Amino acid sequence: MKKELLTLALCAAAINVQAENMAGGFSGPDDRKLVTVAEALSMPDDTHVKLSGHIVKALGDEKYEFKDGTGTLVVEIDDEDWRGLNVSPDKKVEVAGEIDKEWKLVEFEVDTIRVTQ
Repeated sequence: MKKELLTLALCAAAINVQAENMAGGFSGPDDRKLVTVAEALSMPDDTHVKLSGHIVKALGDEKYEFKDGTGTLVVEIDDEDWRGLNVSPDKKVEVAGEIDKEWKLVEFEVDTIRVTQ
């Protein structure tokens, strides 16, 4: 019985260490340039930038209307990228990701989102 308890305790400790290691990632400077919506609309496809403003409306299918003082843009935020964050139109956010241009449609694919206000 003591051997079984010891084995169980060691397994639990190993799982705990593994879980801590899996939660990590890079934490250094983000070299993506902060731009306005107006600037983002004229940038080339796949340009990596950050936007600062407000998510004002859910459009469905993981798409949202994003607004700053220069205009509006559709942003796509995958469900897992919210990471438990709750945002309302009165909260200012910063989103980092890339410009997605297809034909004449311009959207922004969000990689990360954080509340700044």
